[in-house]
Amino acid sequence: MSVYAILYDQSKCIGCGACEQACQAEHNQKPHKPTRLDASSFNWVQDLGKGTYMRHFCMNCEDPTCASVCPVGALQKHALGPVTWDHTRCIGCRYCMMACPFEIPKYEWHEVNPRIRKCDMCIHRVSKGLPTACSSVCPTGATTFGKREDMLAEAHRRLKQHPGKYYPEVFGEKEVGGTSVLMLLTKTPAQDYLPSNLPKHDMPLLTWNVLDKLPKIIVPWATFLGGMMWLTGRKNKVAEVEHHTTEEHHE
Repeated sequence: MSVYAILYDQSKCIGCGACEQACQAEHNQKPHKPTRLDASSFNWVQDLGKGTYMRHFCMNCEDPTCASVCPVGALQKHALGPVTWDHTRCIGCRYCMMACPFEIPKYEWHEVNPRIRKCDMCIHRVSKGLPTACSSVCPTGATTFGKREDMLAEAHRRLKQHPGKYYPEVFGEKEVGGTSVLMLLTKTPAQDYLPSNLPKHDMPLLTWNVLDKLPKIIVPWATFLGGMMWLTGRKNKVAEVEHHTTEEHHE
């Protein structure tokens, strides 16, 4: 099975916002102009001035730290590339928000049943052989989609062909072990408001190194989280029964 990736070329981005609109429509969100990433904005095109723009969205890491710290497996790396979230497993601990090196996962703080929200690389489209919504509407080719190896090869081809045009590395090729979003930047990561000085190795290695030193904590903590997961499931079942009871009463 092929692993897919998005290639974003900053030099081609005109800040039209087509990717923002497509993302919102694909995820049933109200049309709006994002000013940052939040629970209702998975994709944000930042205006850096002087005709330069920068896309911000989940990097969908090859070995995601968010998934490594999730105690119930709500976040997982799909074989096709996207990092997905399962609402039936999530207990709302929000460890993923603290662990993400790109500060991507957002929480629906003001909702009755809050969720963790982020770009999932359009897994519902990719799993059907379709490109992501953002890449399918980009009018300039700033965002393209394909097999990761092909996107990486194309990125290096452009770097070699125009060495003075881009920052000399493909952002996402090696950062935190590699990501399923690759970026050709015309500025430094820091100037593009991206994390700089990220390690080149998989960050879950750090997670496991820490956990390996805490054997006495893991068992009781796992028991506690298991209980929390049971309580969450119990609460949802009770709410469902009460909902059906109310409907029958009204009938």
